[in-house]
Amino acid sequence: MEQVHLKGHESEHETSLGIPHRKLLIWVFLASECMFFGSLIATYLVYQGKSLVGPYPHDVFSIPITSVSTFVLLVSSMSMVLAYSAISRGNIKVFRIWILSTAILGACFIGFQVFEFREFAVEGLTPRTNLFGTTFFTLTGFHGAHVTVGVIWLLSIFGFSFFKKFTSADSLSVDLVALYWHFVDVVWIVIFTVVYLIGVVEGG
Repeated sequence: MEQVHLKGHESEHETSLGIPHRKLLIWVFLASECMFFGSLIATYLVYQGKSLVGPYPHDVFSIPITSVSTFVLLVSSMSMVLAYSAISRGNIKVFRIWILSTAILGACFIGFQVFEFREFAVEGLTPRTNLFGTTFFTLTGFHGAHVTVGVIWLLSIFGFSFFKKFTSADSLSVDLVALYWHFVDVVWIVIFTVVYLIGVVEGG
């Protein structure tokens, strides 16, 4: 079994709080992202039900399909945990399996979203159709862009693992992408609940 030896995090530059600088920066970044998505969700809720013309949420949403894509993203969060656990133990082969699985699951989620957007366009819903279309595509589109960035980040680390032995800096990089990935998962849970589930119930 191929193993890697990880040095302690002492080699990482740390803040006065004992947290590596890069980890502190990712937390600050995620805090700003919380405000960003919070404003998008708030905007969607403010204009919810104010569209003068259809289609409306209950006309286009397919909860079963979106539930499957949500499940796929949740499973990817679990595989991300397993990837980080493997690299923490120094098991590079298992790490590669799980981080690649996470990237593939994330790509599948994006595939579901592209399919959904295409179906909505067929139903007549575009960002220019009404307020619902504008706020919906803006919110979910930005989330999809974040997932895409995450997939690229995961694949970059996967490829990087073949070129050199992992050090503490590299294991920290896995920790950072894990934080980012869990963040986009949590944001999607909120979007799925507020936009899809509650939106369909209120419009039904």
